[in-house]
Amino acid sequence: MAHDDAGKARLLLSGDDARLVRGPEASRLVRGVTRREFVAFSFGAAAALASLGGPGAGCGSSRSRRPAGYPIDATVARTTERVLSFPMPAKVATPGSGSGLAPVELPLVSRYAAYGYGDHAFGGGLAVEQRLDLMPAGYAIPSGPRLARLATFFAMSDVHITDKEAPNQLIYLQQADATFGGPMTSLYSPVMRYSTQVLDAAVQTVNALHRETPFDFGICLGDVCNSSQYNELRWYLDVLDGKVIAPSSGAHLGADAVDYQRPFQAAGLDRSIPWYQVLGNHDHFFLGTFPVDAVPSLGIREAYTAGEVWAAGDILVPRGLAHFPCLFDIPAGLAPRTYYPGVLDGSTAGGDVRGAGAVASVGAPPPVTADPDRRPLLRSDWIQEFFDTATGPAGHGFGLVDPSMGSGFACYSFFPRPGIPLKVIVLDDTQAEGDGSHDIHGHGFLDATRWAWLQAELAAGQASDQLMIVAAHIPIAVSGIGTETEWWESAKDPDATVQNAVTLAGLVATLQATPNLLMWIAGHRHLNTVKAFTPLAGGPPESGFWQVETASLRDFPQQFRTFEIHLNGDYSVSIVTTNVDPAVAEGTPAAESRASGIAAMQIVQPDGHYNARNVPAVLGIPVESMDPTRPQDGSSDPSIRYGQVAGVPYCASYNAELLKPLGPAMVAALRAAFPGAAG
Repeated sequence: MAHDDAGKARLLLSGDDARLVRGPEASRLVRGVTRREFVAFSFGAAAALASLGGPGAGCGSSRSRRPAGYPIDATVARTTERVLSFPMPAKVATPGSGSGLAPVELPLVSRYAAYGYGDHAFGGGLAVEQRLDLMPAGYAIPSGPRLARLATFFAMSDVHITDKEAPNQLIYLQQADATFGGPMTSLYSPVMRYSTQVLDAAVQTVNALHRETPFDFGICLGDVCNSSQYNELRWYLDVLDGKVIAPSSGAHLGADAVDYQRPFQAAGLDRSIPWYQVLGNHDHFFLGTFPVDAVPSLGIREAYTAGEVWAAGDILVPRGLAHFPCLFDIPAGLAPRTYYPGVLDGSTAGGDVRGAGAVASVGAPPPVTADPDRRPLLRSDWIQEFFDTATGPAGHGFGLVDPSMGSGFACYSFFPRPGIPLKVIVLDDTQAEGDGSHDIHGHGFLDATRWAWLQAELAAGQASDQLMIVAAHIPIAVSGIGTETEWWESAKDPDATVQNAVTLAGLVATLQATPNLLMWIAGHRHLNTVKAFTPLAGGPPESGFWQVETASLRDFPQQFRTFEIHLNGDYSVSIVTTNVDPAVAEGTPAAESRASGIAAMQIVQPDGHYNARNVPAVLGIPVESMDPTRPQDGSSDPSIRYGQVAGVPYCASYNAELLKPLGPAMVAALRAAFPGAAG
């Protein structure tokens, strides 16, 4: 324990020259670069912090001198060319088994090398699967050239920029609660150390692809923050703007020696690419779970900027099916204040967990250095920060919000290319801060205002012969009831004071009654999936639409997607969507993040090929169907598929060409705009 100038006790965490390495040279090399060489390569963090004006200079501002950046690898490839390959253990290890690390041992980063965790290579490319689920039987794509390219864009999701030193996380629950916490890498994962550096590598990869084939725009599908903190949001925006990033907080431990703490120069997104933003649940809820100010007695707001680790209860203990689907009662769970969840020690290479354990054993709250930049942001505050950037457009879509909708409204629409009848409808489908629910706030939800707005946007696009894409954070009709990521059944929530304005069945019916809708794109579940909403029974083929999910940039496989939308010779539409790995260079923090993400996958083995079964009830309790368009017979969705590559044990990518038929009015409008030789 030490004391700062004000005489206030703070946590002093010891540093070392520990190495995170793997392979036969584990004792000497860090992914092919010695730690000493890597420090020299990155410029030296003492000088870097001086150039920033010291740790208190803010989130990314710089003066005359700038630290070095992290160039990406010279090879920039899509997953159609190569995919990551690594061995997957036969089963999840148990603690002390000697056969590997158990999920509750995930923080033991220094032991990863002993089991080969994180080792990887590249396998062959993943094919683009042609999907005709929405097309009439016997359909074949015309062999001639396409008539037009309607749009090309990239989508990222769930970046989860994380202040790993914040005092109000729930890290320890991942180790303390083996049943519920162990599999939850959202509470703790070794990738938490590198969130800003991975984003920087992904941005540089986008820039490289843009030089080959220009993007019309980019979009991030929500959860750019991990816990709605000001510094997390500024790091995200400043990486995209190409500013100097000091990715540490509080005492800035390790900023002069540890790779993930060292300030660096972000490359910035190519200024010719406009990018747009979607709101996610982590962007305006505490750790994506609960409104900051819903229950003031919990002290959530004060915990963000406190000088001590916050004590919390086990929020993962089930409430009981009597309150289904409200499985987790956060206020009741936090009241006992059983654990100190801890922080990551930025002075250690592995980000050791410090200040964690049972309150009864630890005693007084472990002190940390408080930081006002950790303050939480409400919706309106979070939105406003997007007007303080160097990239465009102004507000990144929020400047297009109808001001009459009030503060915090996060829905808008835009047209990516002049003269092209394609509209992107950006929809906030996260829960509201004042909905009264004590459940984890990860459900899909539309209040009456947002539901009316969406219906109006769909109707206007249909009447104006515009193709449409809905871009939201939370996907629909793919999550099992009770998974906390499904459509919110507010009528069954005993605490709900604001009702979901539309049932899932009602929402899907409206979407299927909008034949110009091409697809719904989303993030949230950290999976790469495609789902077909097939045409209505007895209805026209154009009543079907696609849903495309993009995995997290935080967790394995740390990918983004590209989309190319083409008008075919028969006036059908092809959507070609491809996963892309950031082109990380060996020896950089982003490369360490990739290895850490693979290690977490090997240890925890979450279901990255999730496909829930469609059931009308859970344990005898009636529920709204996960997918009201499919039979309620307990079957999984045949349209949800996952990629397979020969010789690659585990593939988490999925590439596809998605065909969509159009109705007569839309075909006539496109025929006038793009004359062709279609029959």
